[in-house]
Amino acid sequence: MANDKKMVEQITSMDVDFAQWYTDVVKKAELADYSGVKGCMIIRPYGYAIWENIQHDLDSRFKKLGHENVYMPMFIPESLLQKEKDHVEGFAPECAIVTIGGQNKLAERLVVRPTSETLFCDHYKNIIHSYRDLPKLYNQWCNVVRWEKTTRPFLRTSEFLWQEGHTMHANEEEAREETLRMLKCYEDFYLETLAIPAVTGRKTEKEKFAGAKETYTIEPMMHNGVALQGGTSHYFGDGFARAFDITFTDKDNTVKYPHQTSWGVSTRMIGALIMTHGDDNGLILPPKVAPIQVALIPIAQHKEGVLEKAGEVRDMLCEKFRVKLDDSDFSTGWKFSQYEMKGVPLRLELGPRDIENNCCVLVSRVSREKKIVSLDNIVEEVEAALKAVHDELVARAEKNLAEKTSVAHDYAEFLDIAANHPGFIKAMWCGDSECEDKLKDETGGVKSRCIPFVEEHISDKCVCCGKPAKHMVVWGRQY
Repeated sequence: MANDKKMVEQITSMDVDFAQWYTDVVKKAELADYSGVKGCMIIRPYGYAIWENIQHDLDSRFKKLGHENVYMPMFIPESLLQKEKDHVEGFAPECAIVTIGGQNKLAERLVVRPTSETLFCDHYKNIIHSYRDLPKLYNQWCNVVRWEKTTRPFLRTSEFLWQEGHTMHANEEEAREETLRMLKCYEDFYLETLAIPAVTGRKTEKEKFAGAKETYTIEPMMHNGVALQGGTSHYFGDGFARAFDITFTDKDNTVKYPHQTSWGVSTRMIGALIMTHGDDNGLILPPKVAPIQVALIPIAQHKEGVLEKAGEVRDMLCEKFRVKLDDSDFSTGWKFSQYEMKGVPLRLELGPRDIENNCCVLVSRVSREKKIVSLDNIVEEVEAALKAVHDELVARAEKNLAEKTSVAHDYAEFLDIAANHPGFIKAMWCGDSECEDKLKDETGGVKSRCIPFVEEHISDKCVCCGKPAKHMVVWGRQY
């Protein structure tokens, strides 16, 4: 049994070293591994299964809103990227560039896509001509490359998987509506599927996406009080359309430029799951994205009839749930620890005595409570238990968000909170980026996360300079 539990015991306590705890969980739960290329990760089957469940859920939401999936090349001619000045300047430090194809030097350098606005625009100019061609509601599931200096699996890697929506609209009103609609789509997904509440709002001018007129963000808080930019939605206006000469003839027979949006989330959501819900025993996965929702553990499986009955129970459940019947020769204790570490929401124990009584034992990964339930209504019991796991994860995350959100009325209080109370800080701001820079420098990294949609009136003055305040901002450290 000592060897059985060794894997779990090797997980560093999150209160001792949160960064090491995170790395331990990623490795021990077999989510990802390091590759031979610095900053690039191998997503292992269990981690990729989580991504597939995320992808399936989001893809369904996008299609219900009218979006279609397309695929663009991974290489961007450098001259194409140069067409939008602000955009290329924003991404230049992170670009990976191909200069040789085969054994020949390329006539034009190719950028491995850091994002695909320019590719979509180059395509849109060929297919958008009339108001009848709009809106174009496209989405792409792909990989992108951004050459990061400091990397960590799922949170910040040189190559990562994501979806990027790119839409074109006949006017500003429609494009702005799409921008906010997709942010709300992300907010609902985070809460309903990932069991993660978040702050949403608009990025400041300094923090907005390169080339965007406005950037909106979803900002969940991790267990340790650090923010994670969970997803963004951008309104571009007609800037890209003008740069790429995309025009259409409107109903009034005038030639106009369409208005553009883009929006995206990535595999860093798996990092958010780990750091929001996990504990010292490993992962805790919300049921809707868990690759295994129920781990069925036969007790005394060598005894007659146990495995046969376990197979029957699995067959009763597998039409509605993702069930794993573990009939391996590992000890029962090892199995309990293994599936706990991998974050499986429910464990179902079934032994000879349970079979005699026509029941089984359900164990919640969140509450650890054991419940004896009848096999006659096992499907209903599992369904209710999975819902309880999701609801408890939401409640815990909401409690953490509330407890780790502070209010700063003046500069001294802001510095004190930043130094001694991890989490978000609500404080007033004058709108000057110099104050953003000063607060970040003086606190060693506390940045503006967003201007929330619902602003509280904390005071009339900027927390940094004392000038009249324009907005309440949520501030915090970020991954």
